[in-house]
Amino acid sequence: MKLRIYKIISKTKVEGPGTRCCIWVQGCSIHCKGCWARETWTFDGGELLNIDEIYNMIRNIKGIEGVTFLGGEPFEQAPALYKLATKIKHIGLTVVTFTGYTYEYIVKAHKKEWNDLLSVTDLLIDGPFEEDKFNLSRPWVGSSNQNYRFLTPTYKYLEKNLSRIKNKIEVRLHENGTIFINGMGDFNNIKKQFKDF
Repeated sequence: MKLRIYKIISKTKVEGPGTRCCIWVQGCSIHCKGCWARETWTFDGGELLNIDEIYNMIRNIKGIEGVTFLGGEPFEQAPALYKLATKIKHIGLTVVTFTGYTYEYIVKAHKKEWNDLLSVTDLLIDGPFEEDKFNLSRPWVGSSNQNYRFLTPTYKYLEKNLSRIKNKIEVRLHENGTIFINGMGDFNNIKKQFKDF
């Protein structure tokens, strides 16, 4: 089984609790207004990678506590992510999944593949980015309508401590001169800073 990937960062501290491997899937049909990951929308971009290849890469990364799925829209590739997450969980890693769908919508859809992905997700961060509700006061989310769903006890301790976790960004400068920024921040302001630089 293969997964269409936009990008993988082997270690990040800004895409969920602790140090995580982060997998951006390619393809999204939600198209939130103001989305900063529009390059992940198309379903024919990115690259197709074998699940076993991704798993072998992840299990050789030292010092991570889990993997984060975002995108794009992870639930568009739920069967492949479920298979990957099952392998990840067997080696003691946690799974955080971001989605532009609401939890209620996912549950009411009664899709087996969506329920499967929920079953291996420790923390679901759900809801579309809503530009008119832009808010950076909570970690890992950019608008006030988005929710944290603690689907296992693993990260339940965070529920009362979310206000203590600050949003951060990471900036990576590649050898070819390209810059990749991940995390959650005021990207309009960040973009302006780079233009003024």
